[in-house]
Amino acid sequence: MAAIGDVARLAGVSKATASRALSGGGYVAEETRRRVEAAASEIGYIASPDAASLVTGRTKNIGVIIPFVNRWFFGEVLEGVERALLAAGYDLTLYNLSEQGPQRTRVFDFFLARKRVDAVIAIGVDLDDHEVAALERREKPLVALGGSGGADARLSVDDRAVGQLATEHLLHLGHARIAHLAGVGASARPTSVQGQRRRGHLDALAAAGVLDDEGPHLLETEMSLPGGYTGGLQLLGHPGARPTAVFAASDEMAIGTIRAAEKLGLDVPGDLSVIGVDGHEYAEMFELTTVEQYPGEQGRAAVDVVMALLLDDATAEPLPDSGAPLPTRLVVRATTSAPR
Repeated sequence: MAAIGDVARLAGVSKATASRALSGGGYVAEETRRRVEAAASEIGYIASPDAASLVTGRTKNIGVIIPFVNRWFFGEVLEGVERALLAAGYDLTLYNLSEQGPQRTRVFDFFLARKRVDAVIAIGVDLDDHEVAALERREKPLVALGGSGGADARLSVDDRAVGQLATEHLLHLGHARIAHLAGVGASARPTSVQGQRRRGHLDALAAAGVLDDEGPHLLETEMSLPGGYTGGLQLLGHPGARPTAVFAASDEMAIGTIRAAEKLGLDVPGDLSVIGVDGHEYAEMFELTTVEQYPGEQGRAAVDVVMALLLDDATAEPLPDSGAPLPTRLVVRATTSAPR
């Protein structure tokens, strides 16, 4: 059976250098790394992750907690995380979090305690104090992408600014009766993604002076295609109080709203303008105006932060997020226009 010493002799390097080249721990010149990898491949040597873990204390495994795996945004983030981790030589253990309850509690109190991971990435999760404390007890870095709650590092778009930008676009077109399809919990959890987008929407309305005595048209629903469809039917079903524009908290909700408008015989954008958030892969097909974000790039950025935190000298340099919001961009298409 091939050993690390055989790889080192064939590559013409020390055993320590061969080990670093194959494990990814410590600096090795790129030419040397390729030579070592070629030697290992030639003689069929496969580094043992268990042996490396005993030496380094690292498992080369990152835990990822995520609320949904069947929604486009989270799937794109997860793909970005996975590709970046594979490139760094790390494995991924995925935990699909449910709503608050026994199953979610077991993830933090049991599974993360039993599974050996070097760090945790929380994607779009609103962590409570108990959950943060449970992760802190593991003494592993916690990187949060979106969501709320404590973390060693947090990356996110400025969701309040996103909500304000989307609503201002509709206001600039001349709309005054603007409804907002918010995610469930937007009012109850103001620091969440959906809560911040709702806050930005209200900021824009207040600044424009279009908050009337009846208050804004706000409806909370699931941030999904069905949620947008059922919410859209509810918002648009009464002609007397019908808005002329809808800001949906996600592109999937916006597409569902467009389908609801079609069901009611409304023309988009003639009778109703619709704007979403995300930059969904189907946004262009539906000609949807949206505030784009870049979930795949966000996933890769989260891995960059994790890798920085895992370096022994990570505190010597600023973390890659540096406290700046992740980029977004307004893309205007055919679902928004001036009201009739």
